[in-house]
Amino acid sequence: MEYRRLGKSGLQVSALSLGSWLTFGKQIDEKLAEDCMVAAYEAGVNFFDNAEVYANGMSEIVMGHILKRQNWDRTTFVVSSKVFWGGELPNQKGLSRKHVMEACHAALKRLQVEYLDLYFCHRPDHLTPIEETVRAMHDLITQGKVLYWGTSEWTAQQIMEAYAVARQYNLTPPTMEQPQYNMFHRERFEKEYHRLYSEIGLGTTIWSPLASGLLTGKYNEGIPADSRATKHEDLAWLKERFTSPEAQQKIQKVRELGAIAKELDMTTTLLALGWCLQNPNVSTVITGASHVEQVHENMKAIDVYQRITPDVMERIETILDNKPKLEVY
Repeated sequence: MEYRRLGKSGLQVSALSLGSWLTFGKQIDEKLAEDCMVAAYEAGVNFFDNAEVYANGMSEIVMGHILKRQNWDRTTFVVSSKVFWGGELPNQKGLSRKHVMEACHAALKRLQVEYLDLYFCHRPDHLTPIEETVRAMHDLITQGKVLYWGTSEWTAQQIMEAYAVARQYNLTPPTMEQPQYNMFHRERFEKEYHRLYSEIGLGTTIWSPLASGLLTGKYNEGIPADSRATKHEDLAWLKERFTSPEAQQKIQKVRELGAIAKELDMTTTLLALGWCLQNPNVSTVITGASHVEQVHENMKAIDVYQRITPDVMERIETILDNKPKLEVY
């Protein structure tokens, strides 16, 4: 496994990590979830991603049971939670001080840990003053309940507002952002955040590196009968996404990318994961898995991504034809 610093912080996270969205407490049972976590841990993964909203809290409960049973040395793993969507009643969602504090305590209880290594504001809250949220996060850090806090799917402007408030009042600024990033979703990560990497040392824990499975190639000939988009009614939005005219154009590009992957003696999945790993501003790539074999396959990206040379990257760019253009003043 390769380890990278989370932005300018001293924390090192595995370049490939394991997330529980759509799987733990939902698609797979606890035994299979444990097998996946153990397989990832034994492959060198030290970061496990979670959130209060995943499976309405069950994802964290399942992960907590696993962490308790495995009894890994607490210094050997990093675990996260996210706050925003907690419930439907007033004060059960958003980024008010009340919800940030209560959600953190609830996550600690579900995960059965004494502190969260990473705590994300899952979305921006336009109804709560940013100073209130920053102060709440700072206080959780000074209390030892959170080590680093960050954001998820915030604009660059919102991240800088939080950073400026923290600096103005001598509070702890955000360390990391968790954005979607893959071959088909690049604008925010590569263009909007461009200056944040060097100016504030922003770390990143990227999600959906395979574009919800599109970049695995398994949808090249249609939606398989055993696909989660078919098996789970609450994921009907995935099915619609994969059958749209825009998706068909992307699938044709995936077929062409598959040819490059074959030349490099790797799967399309590994090519897509390796492409993300090639970006120096990616601290960790969050992978998902619904079976152990998937974990083993994803972990191979560490061994093969160096095969994606600058020449190969140019060929990939020709196929994708979507590289964000940075303004030059």
